[in-house]
Amino acid sequence: MESQQKTAIITGASSGVGLYGAKALTQKGWHVVMACRDLAKANRVAQEVGMPSGSCTVMPIDLASLESVRQFIKIFRESGKSLDAIVCNAAIYMPLIKEPLRSPEGYELTVATNHLGHFLLCNLMLDDLKHSSDPRLVILGTVTHNPDELGGKIPPRPDLGNFEGFEAGFKAPISMIDGKKFEPVKAYKDSKVCNVLTMRELHRRYHDATGITFSSLYPGCVADTPLFRNHYPLFQKIFPWFQKNITGGYVSQELSGDRVAMVVADPEYKQSGAYWSWGNRQKKEGKSFVQKVSPQARDDEKADRMWNLSAKLVGLS
Repeated sequence: MESQQKTAIITGASSGVGLYGAKALTQKGWHVVMACRDLAKANRVAQEVGMPSGSCTVMPIDLASLESVRQFIKIFRESGKSLDAIVCNAAIYMPLIKEPLRSPEGYELTVATNHLGHFLLCNLMLDDLKHSSDPRLVILGTVTHNPDELGGKIPPRPDLGNFEGFEAGFKAPISMIDGKKFEPVKAYKDSKVCNVLTMRELHRRYHDATGITFSSLYPGCVADTPLFRNHYPLFQKIFPWFQKNITGGYVSQELSGDRVAMVVADPEYKQSGAYWSWGNRQKKEGKSFVQKVSPQARDDEKADRMWNLSAKLVGLS
């Protein structure tokens, strides 16, 4: 019998918030499965940030590919590890592309990676999670999903419409959830609204039956995260400066990682269905609170429709 060390899977753990979340969890004595596309890079950065030897295992996943998600689960199960937490962190953001890129299944790549791959992963791994004494499933949020907040007021605003794109099968020529013209920034925001809807719907459907704590968090504006690597170089320089000096919203990758680990491991974050935020507070002692999610993300009818159509797209129904 393996010792009772807790294990968490973190997607996209080879950079940014995912990497520092992994590091912070290993410092709490957890074992982290770094689920990444680039295994060599994940192994290298784990050493570079000083994760203790043996505290992490790197396993391959490409969230854009539903087949890859299924393969990952198979490899994880064969490892014999128990599972105590999943952190859905991986995300791509490609603001400058003019034409949609496609996943192996033919779906628009941003939504396939950020939403559909995680949706499949969560659904298939609920059984693995529920044997834990304190199982948690955490999905990373973003302020940009919410037009009610300052950070979410910059256009284009997310709008899932009535999921016309999903309903029509989401393959070319369709590239947006609402079936409208391709907008890469909106595709990212839409995918993040779906992440919050997924968390809330998981909570509604499965919390009572499984005891799993489902939650989301916005760890603050990590303005220098590699998420912005596909943006204009000038933006990559100005944005962190702006957040540090003008809005005060800047949060270091290290601090954002600590916040992820807290939501995964600490007793005071055991509230299912919650969306945790620290507001625009970069101070270490800034207190977390449960933030109201955007109107779209708290629409139960939308959540149910998103669920049923997503299940169909990933081959679950």
